[in-house]
Amino acid sequence: MAQVLYITAHPHDETQSYSMAVGKSFIETYKQVNPNDEIIHLDLYKENIPYIDADVFSGWGKLRSGQSFDELSAEEKAKVGRLNELSDQFVAADKYVFVTPLWNFSFPPIMKAYLDSVAVAGKTFKYTQEGPIGLLTGKKALHIQARGGFYSEGPAADLEMGHRYISIMMSFFGIPTLEGLFIEGHNAVPDKAEEIKANAIARAKDFAHTF
Repeated sequence: MAQVLYITAHPHDETQSYSMAVGKSFIETYKQVNPNDEIIHLDLYKENIPYIDADVFSGWGKLRSGQSFDELSAEEKAKVGRLNELSDQFVAADKYVFVTPLWNFSFPPIMKAYLDSVAVAGKTFKYTQEGPIGLLTGKKALHIQARGGFYSEGPAADLEMGHRYISIMMSFFGIPTLEGLFIEGHNAVPDKAEEIKANAIARAKDFAHTF
């Protein structure tokens, strides 16, 4: 049995969001194909994802200096404790499915906050004399991303930084495989939007059988 983190970063549901609609089709099909796997849905817009702020740095500094967790302030405990929960949960999973739109060439800022929360030395990577090494080998990831324009090729390809960033982070964590499932062009050619969406849903259902 595998544990799958289904991580969505969109304020809308599948009725308004192309990425969420394709993500829902993927995960529902995945559940049917893998009924014994555990699916954990993290809706980042509904979860408590602390930003790394002064309280977090202060709490981390106290812990490094030898103070116990109980000696932290209430704010430090809440934020550092939640970050520990998120990073432990990420490490425990076997597969990751990220669902995002492409906003301003990247993804919603809550996804960056989440990735910051799980980028923890000693958990997802470690420092060595040869440089950082990822610790999450043997896992796999998928990124489902809706793009209103065309970014897979052509002049806009170099502007896409959402999938590229997630790809860099997965590699940094040692995760050897990140697949991309893209829905693109529905704003550029609105008369074909429903066809683009339907084709992406079909691809998602097919991919769910092999992920």
